[in-house]
Amino acid sequence: MTDDKIQAAMSIVLNAGDARLANKDALEAMAQWDFAAAEDKMKLAHEKITAAHKTQTDAIQEEAAGGEQEYSLLFTHAQDHLMTVNSEIVITKQILKICRSLDARLSALEGGESHA
Repeated sequence: MTDDKIQAAMSIVLNAGDARLANKDALEAMAQWDFAAAEDKMKLAHEKITAAHKTQTDAIQEEAAGGEQEYSLLFTHAQDHLMTVNSEIVITKQILKICRSLDARLSALEGGESHA
């Protein structure tokens, strides 16, 4: 495995890991009804997962252009990690929508006071 491929795999793992942490922080903010903080953390999660995805896409495009690639368990792990965290982010975005909807409904029932 080349040094470039190792660096790419580690870049994916590190960026996806940062995205996972930001996503977890967003969930914790939502549990406190702090939607502004949750959105800030989701923005960071999106930036990090996008960086990880770009690294993966670059490697795929290189191979598709005829670049010789050998199988790498490390790179496969990195891709798996990327896709798992991406799924977590998609679910968290939906949970944020649900929480905002619940907050609006509770606010309407209580006479207009938001919980956030």
